[in-house]
Amino acid sequence: MDSTTLTPTRKPRTGRPDSGSDEAWRVIVLNDNHNTFDGVAAALATVIPGVSFGQGLRIADKIHNTGRAVVWAGHLERAELYWSQLRGHGLTMAPLER
Repeated sequence: MDSTTLTPTRKPRTGRPDSGSDEAWRVIVLNDNHNTFDGVAAALATVIPGVSFGQGLRIADKIHNTGRAVVWAGHLERAELYWSQLRGHGLTMAPLER
């Protein structure tokens, strides 16, 4: 019987370090007929770190023209928080996606 101990090999991480898995969760805002560009931009700037009002307007334009936009991607718990906060601002949200 061989008494050697094998050390398991670790696979390299392919996702973001804070994602907890290889795929990030995506927070997606959908186009609707009741939110204004300014309202969407203000909600995004308030909730999503690093998004300015101007960036929010560009994202709102993308939502308007394509029907949806991924506004943040990362760890599930933070995605759930941002999703909930954006919905609380009245935005129309798609379910979280991987």
